[in-house]
Amino acid sequence: MINIEITAASRIGCVRHQNEDMILVGSRFVRNDAFHTQVELTNQDRYIVAVADGMGGHNRGDIASSDVLHNLQFYYHDLPAGFGPSEFNETLVEWLDGINNLVASKGRADEQFKGMGTTLVGFAFYEGEYYSLNCGDSRLYRFRDHELTQLTTDHSLSNLMGTEKHSSVITNCIGGGCTTSYIDIVRMTSDVIQGDCYMLCSDGLTDMLSDQEISALMSAEADANGLCDAAIAAGGLDNVSCCIVKF
Repeated sequence: MINIEITAASRIGCVRHQNEDMILVGSRFVRNDAFHTQVELTNQDRYIVAVADGMGGHNRGDIASSDVLHNLQFYYHDLPAGFGPSEFNETLVEWLDGINNLVASKGRADEQFKGMGTTLVGFAFYEGEYYSLNCGDSRLYRFRDHELTQLTTDHSLSNLMGTEKHSSVITNCIGGGCTTSYIDIVRMTSDVIQGDCYMLCSDGLTDMLSDQEISALMSAEADANGLCDAAIAAGGLDNVSCCIVKF
């Protein structure tokens, strides 16, 4: 039996007029709210947490993030049993193609949805295996022994150019006019140990707080709410969403 504790929080911040972020925790959707749960998993179970950041500057980013997470929850819940790592990867790539087409077709059918898009970062458990999922510049971190490590690679212009300053220009997303979206899927099973914390977040958190500040807060046992509070206190220039999975 695997026991995990999950906290999640998603806030509008201090500047934006609406919250275009959303968090998925199992079958629960979190926006403008906080959530806490404890979960017991067996090797026959599947469970997923994910953060989607609707793209600022695009029409209805809130709809894009909601559509993608609702679709992911339904699809993941109905995955057939018995997939190995390669089959798991293949089916998630197929899902990405399908949801990307769905978001794009919604934009073509209705002008108010034209160009809408979202990032996606996820941490998935499937029949005893752990996987990370990433499309865009939302991030997955591991916090172990008071050390914070970014596990995903930003699909962003700044990362592509090798600059340290974060750029809001992303090179990959779901929808948003991207016709060749891709998803990074990494099997993490051998790397997950008891005592680990995994943090998923939108860039509204990491643009406001340095890795050192996040690490200090997590060392002080801060939960997702506490991290969002700190990002908002630092200016809250964007929507702020954070989910922490603790083993």
